[in-house]
Amino acid sequence: MWAVRGNGRQPPAGEDVATEERLSWPRTMGLGLQHLFAMFGATVLVPRLTGLPVATTLLASGVGTLLFLLLTRNRVPAYLGASVTFVMPLGIAAERSGAGPGGMVGAILVVGLLVTAVGISVKALGVRLLETVMPAVVTGGVVVLVGLGMATHSVALFREAARSVPSFRPVPMAAVVTALVIVLLAVFGRGLLNRGCVLFGIAAGWFYAFAVGGIYQIRLEALRSAPWFGLPELITPRLHISVIPVVLPLVVVLAAQQVGVVKAVAASTDRDLDGNVGDALIGGGLATTLSGAVGGSGLIGYAENTGVMVASRVFSTAACVTAAVAAVMLAFSPKVVALLDTVPIGVVGAATMVLLGMVTLIGGRIWLRARIRFADPANLVIVVATLFIGASNPTLSLGGFRLSGVVWGSLLLVLVHPLLRALVDAIRGLPRA
Repeated sequence: MWAVRGNGRQPPAGEDVATEERLSWPRTMGLGLQHLFAMFGATVLVPRLTGLPVATTLLASGVGTLLFLLLTRNRVPAYLGASVTFVMPLGIAAERSGAGPGGMVGAILVVGLLVTAVGISVKALGVRLLETVMPAVVTGGVVVLVGLGMATHSVALFREAARSVPSFRPVPMAAVVTALVIVLLAVFGRGLLNRGCVLFGIAAGWFYAFAVGGIYQIRLEALRSAPWFGLPELITPRLHISVIPVVLPLVVVLAAQQVGVVKAVAASTDRDLDGNVGDALIGGGLATTLSGAVGGSGLIGYAENTGVMVASRVFSTAACVTAAVAAVMLAFSPKVVALLDTVPIGVVGAATMVLLGMVTLIGGRIWLRARIRFADPANLVIVVATLFIGASNPTLSLGGFRLSGVVWGSLLLVLVHPLLRALVDAIRGLPRA
């Protein structure tokens, strides 16, 4: 299925490991571990914020990623983790309607089915539909928006780290160590050090925090008491009419972000993956449907994992497969989950910030590859709106509902651009006085 690249230890200098290639299995498993660490923080945090079981979300994340890779025929390397875009809508809907976890996962299931329907439409009608609804200026904007917008979340993790241990404050320094190691190895490292820069950076920050006593005592106690084996908790989905309308806008957001992931991979590998967008949407939609059916969070292709591929220059789907299998195994081992949970939140935030910075640059590369004319008023408005919303990530409140900047910004880009395009073209068509 995967051809071994070069001697299996590292490819020739300056060359990437392609989607259909891999390094030796020990190195591939190490690269998969990088993907696991990149997705672990948010994939554990999201179900905690929404009250859904962490182990079930990990199980759905691993199985959903394998399903995605199968449906995209191993052509789109990606890892599907818990989507933070569900947190606010689900929390507000549950608070207003009184719907429990069953109502939440029922809404997630419906969103997954609708995203699948969008994917079927794109696959049936062809790339022309995609280019009409989401031209390069919009897809690049969504990628930049996700990179910048989610980076503000990483800053929040830094602040949380600074408040967590006020007496000694070792965790913020661990975050600095993490970021420095990742950047230095990505720039100056060679061979395994370069391709494993994310893993080595997280390990360095983790060990530093442990050495200076920066690991939360409550997490160490949870590690000691956690059993080695446990079954994930399954939740039966229920359809609540009051919850579903609140999450319907997420269909557009998830579809836009999934297309953005495919475009980001295409820009990084210099491949045309437009023909695989329909399969990617179907795979992502079915993965979210599966997650909702068993009680997990909504899933989306992670920008952080795209950043891992860019940093390591390894785009092999074999690494994604190993990460997915590891996630499934983690779902049945509370002890190992508790061990990974001892990684300080500042370390996770530092790694995430570096990776999302790389994703932001990919969005700019999509614009450059498509030769977007920034002098065009419609394009200029989209670019300015993207940079403003992404940098500030303002929360929008409408009738008591709160939407993060990434959510309503993605909706804005997808829905407003065709109107702007039509308006500009109409004005240009008017006779000059």
